[in-house]
Amino acid sequence: MPGRRRESPLKNPSRAYIALGLEGSANKLGAGVIKHAVDGSTEVLSNIRHTYITPPGEGFLPRDTAQHHREWASTVIKDAVTKANITMHDLDCICYTKGPGMGAPLQSVALVARTLSLLYEKPLVGVNHCVGHIEMGRQVTGAQNPVVLYVSGGNTQVIAYSRQCYRIFGETLDIAVGNCLDRFARVINLSNDPSPGYNIEQEAKKGKRLVPLPYTTKGMDVSLSGILTSIEAYTSDRRYRAQEEPCEESEDIITPADLCFSLQETVFSMLVEITERAMAHIGSKEVLIVGGVGCNERLQEMMGIMAQERSGLVFATDERFCIDNGIMIAQAGLLSYRMGFQTPLAKSTCTQRFRTDEVHVAWRP
Repeated sequence: MPGRRRESPLKNPSRAYIALGLEGSANKLGAGVIKHAVDGSTEVLSNIRHTYITPPGEGFLPRDTAQHHREWASTVIKDAVTKANITMHDLDCICYTKGPGMGAPLQSVALVARTLSLLYEKPLVGVNHCVGHIEMGRQVTGAQNPVVLYVSGGNTQVIAYSRQCYRIFGETLDIAVGNCLDRFARVINLSNDPSPGYNIEQEAKKGKRLVPLPYTTKGMDVSLSGILTSIEAYTSDRRYRAQEEPCEESEDIITPADLCFSLQETVFSMLVEITERAMAHIGSKEVLIVGGVGCNERLQEMMGIMAQERSGLVFATDERFCIDNGIMIAQAGLLSYRMGFQTPLAKSTCTQRFRTDEVHVAWRP
């Protein structure tokens, strides 16, 4: 927030620090190694990820996702350590996702982290998934004090930093934006490879018609379940054509591309609106978009138009850092570790509900 600039409590380290981060809160299993150098710089040594992909029309169940993580954990971690050109003994700490996320996948990764901690006698650091996204976004983009739009499959929040806490200004009241997009992708039978949201984005580029949908901002919050119900109803409309067939321009039809286009435009407009309100409230000129849906180029474009009108800037990352990954967990975990935080083995649990504003952000002034 505007005001006198305070000195950072995080000092440059007297030696280099290296951390391994493990992420597995949903269908992505990630392992990354990060290094904090004595000059204060940060270097990504490796960032390996493997995704559990289900057939079109199907979501991913917690049990099956957890099994995927258990099967791939050894391979992904070995690849990350090998690519980083280090050994496990070189690590200062092992960071893992404590939450939020899906219970069974979280537990699988936490078990791996505990095992490695005991094997190599390395301290554990439990990390909030949302804070991991924010800290990696700040590191990669160089954003100083932005309003953060965090949009993913499980979370939709507008966040701003104040007094060592990431405070939530607005959020979804029901389902997350990524969940809304993924569920509609299943309805129209889009592929889950590489992700349903990406395929909706590509389909939306072919859309030519904006169909009416509920616009449900409620103060600083949004509601998305009704929009999903409404867009699904169009697939039962007599004008709907599942297959794009040749037709006359005057013919009144609705295609899957039209629905994808309409869904994106409506939902993203809502997100831009509540983000702009947060910018006006705290007097910020920066927006940082993080989370898996943050890769969407149309969302970045719409946010950019709004920010430009306010003489502001939009910061976003590519799919390496937007989509769930281990390196973001390593980054947030190492920042905590350097401030003296560790997770005792007896408390190295995980939780499906771990809010962004519950974390003490000790490394920021």
